Amino acid sequence: MTTATPAQRLAGFAVQVRDHGLPADIREKITGHLLDLLGNSLAAGAEKPGQAVRALVAEWGGTPTATAIGAAERLPAPSAAFVNGTLAHSLDFDDTHLPSVLHPSAAVLPAVLAAAEAVGASGSAVLAAAAVGVEVTCRLGMAQYDEELGNSVFFDRGLHATAICGAVGAAVGAGMLRGLDAEQLCSAIGIAASMGSGIIEANRTGGTVKRIHCGWAAHAGVTAADLARFGLTGPPTVLEGRFGFFQAFCGDRFHTAPLTERLGEHWETARLFIKPYPCNHFTHAGVDAALRLRRQGVEPDAITRLTLGVPAPVLRTIAEPAEEKAHPRSGYHAAFSGPYTVAAGLLGGGGLGVFHEDFTDEAARDPRRLALAARVRCEADEEATALFPHQFPAVLTAELKGGRTVTERVTANRGGPENPLSADELTAKFTANARIAGTESAALRLADAVWSLDRAADLSALVGALTALSPGAGGADGADGAPGAGGAGQARDSDTP
Repeated sequence: MTTATPAQRLAGFAVQVRDHGLPADIREKITGHLLDLLGNSLAAGAEKPGQAVRALVAEWGGTPTATAIGAAERLPAPSAAFVNGTLAHSLDFDDTHLPSVLHPSAAVLPAVLAAAEAVGASGSAVLAAAAVGVEVTCRLGMAQYDEELGNSVFFDRGLHATAICGAVGAAVGAGMLRGLDAEQLCSAIGIAASMGSGIIEANRTGGTVKRIHCGWAAHAGVTAADLARFGLTGPPTVLEGRFGFFQAFCGDRFHTAPLTERLGEHWETARLFIKPYPCNHFTHAGVDAALRLRRQGVEPDAITRLTLGVPAPVLRTIAEPAEEKAHPRSGYHAAFSGPYTVAAGLLGGGGLGVFHEDFTDEAARDPRRLALAARVRCEADEEATALFPHQFPAVLTAELKGGRTVTERVTANRGGPENPLSADELTAKFTANARIAGTESAALRLADAVWSLDRAADLSALVGALTALSPGAGGADGADGAPGAGGAGQARDSDTP
């Protein structure tokens, strides 16, 4: 008897979940990530990459079957997935899987939503496809995680792991909704493996191309599933084979065990982190610690010195060069500054504690923030380094006038499985994001549709609520105290966490 290949086992797993449903905890978790994705996407409506993609797919035309987020229009399913995946990743506010450092929902969920709307799938089917697509993406990421390196082999080679793995996960999710059997789903994996792509040189020298990577992965996933539906086939050994996915992208630096080990028993999806703050994920524990200092009554003007201890590998991202990080050139650069984000945590207050308004160019020039950031010294912390990259921890010590010191150590990031956001906090983040595109009442209607999706016969309630938040649909007039339609800040060009 021939042993099933990893692709065949993943395809069989997808069919099993489609037939029997999700564990309750995974169903609840993926629902929260869907809500998070929709809010992030609505907040990104005015960002240039999303506008460029929307203009392009309008030229393509085709049969409209799925809804584009932030637009009162429908598009062909692959085009809607392209638009929505681009929006989902545009603000660097999307979820993260650790330690692979993937952002799976931004690639998978737009593909799943597009395919689901096209076929009239039930809400429970949508959540099952979303969870399985994310799980496949995360397991692909873990297969190339190098424990000694403490990093993704993809990233080490200049490749965008999220886009490459996400295309395969998106194909599985879309294929489940298209009714593909196990053999066809295996082919969809094989087809999507030829479509995943993404180069991260833009992280070094600029350009906005990275922000379409998740959109293109979602587009590729829908396309791969449909090609499999029409009879195109892929190799069953596409993942581990001599000329397969991992050999091509990673050489010999991969492990096949994480692809299928305890499949269906252990969910990597449970390791997803939701970002509470719209800044580099390495800065989040410092923000958490700053917010704790505030709750203790520490006044910024009483602080003479702050010491931020972080994992040694993240210093180059959020602490160097020191002068640049203490005086960021723009709101965008401020989001990657340990000193500035600590100052924002002590002085800000929007969203869940720090929000988009803390990362405008004007905020980054605020004398009080800059004066506080200048008092922050960043250093490597041994305990934080030992926990990295399974967590992005920090320790923050404030030295106060009069000689007193106060220390806050954060070992588990807010928004992660050890310190999750509550349903109320998820809704609060979503509502704050969605109000950028429309009214608070329309945002709450959409949130209600998402939280009740598991009981929905189809996506009509969700799509109707989403359309109400689109310009020209009566939802983006700035009522209820919300700003009118527009982006949330400066262009985001990096794919650091």
